[in-house]
Amino acid sequence: MAKTSIVLLGTGTPNIDPERFCSAAAVVVDERAFLIDVGPGFLWRAAAKTQEFEALEAANLRYAFITHLHSDHTAGYPELILNGWIMGREQPLEVYGPHGLQAMTDHLLVAYEIDIQARLNSSEQVDKHGPQVHVHEIETSGGVVYQDEQVTVEAFRVHHGTLEAFGYKFTTPDRVIVHTGDTTPLEITIEQAKGCDALIHNVYSAVGLTEQSAKRQRLFTQLLTSTDELAAIAIQAEPKLLILVHQEYFGVSDDDLLAEIRRTYDGRVVSGRDLDVY
Repeated sequence: MAKTSIVLLGTGTPNIDPERFCSAAAVVVDERAFLIDVGPGFLWRAAAKTQEFEALEAANLRYAFITHLHSDHTAGYPELILNGWIMGREQPLEVYGPHGLQAMTDHLLVAYEIDIQARLNSSEQVDKHGPQVHVHEIETSGGVVYQDEQVTVEAFRVHHGTLEAFGYKFTTPDRVIVHTGDTTPLEITIEQAKGCDALIHNVYSAVGLTEQSAKRQRLFTQLLTSTDELAAIAIQAEPKLLILVHQEYFGVSDDDLLAEIRRTYDGRVVSGRDLDVY
C-alpha cells in the first residue's frame, strides 16, 4: 500500500519570520510530491527534507495546487518553474489553481526571459524546450481536478476576501487529507473534512485579536478563521488530526493558541511548524 506523508514547508504569514516561511506544504505519496501553495523560499525548505523524501528534490517536483493568488502563497512560483528546470526536470509542471494562474505563469516566463534564454544558449544541461508549465485553471464550482491510480484531488471553493480561493482534499490509498488554504469558517470545510485523517487549517488567536485595532479586527474576521471558530469546525468535522498553519498570534504564545482551541475541542491538535512531518 502507498505511504502518504504531510510535509510542512511554510507555516507563516506575510509577516517576516525566519522560523516560519510563507505558505507551502507537500502531500508525499510514495515517490511523488503534490505541493499545496508555493510561498517564497519553499524550495529551500524542501531541500532540507530531500534525504527523507527524494520526491522533494527540485527536479522531481511536478505537481502544484495553488489555493489563491496572494503573494505569500505564490512568490515561490518562479522557483518551482525555473529551479526545477535548471536542476534537470524532464517533464512539464502540472499546476492547478484559480483563474488568473495562467496569466501569472505567462508573465513570469516573460519576466525571466533573459535568464531562460541565457541558459538555453549556454552549455548548461537544461531541457532545450525551456521550462514547460501546463496550467489548469479550476472552474468556480470545484470538483475533482486530478486523479490517477493512487491519488484523487478535489477542489472546493472557500472564502478569502475578494480573491477566488480553493481548498483541496487529497484521497490516497492510506489517508484523506484536507488543506483549506486561507479561509473564513465555512460549512463546506466541515463537509469535506468529515472524518478525515488530517485537516490543515489557518487560524488566528481570538484572544489576541481583541487587543488589535477595530480596523484589523474587521480585516481578520472577514478573511480568516479564529481559534473559537476552528474549534467549532473541528468538533463537527472530527478529523483524526487538526494541524494549525498560517498562525496569527497577535502576541500570544503557541501554547496559548493551542489552549484557545482546547477550551472547547478535545481532539488531537498540533500547531504546525516548518519542516514538520505528519
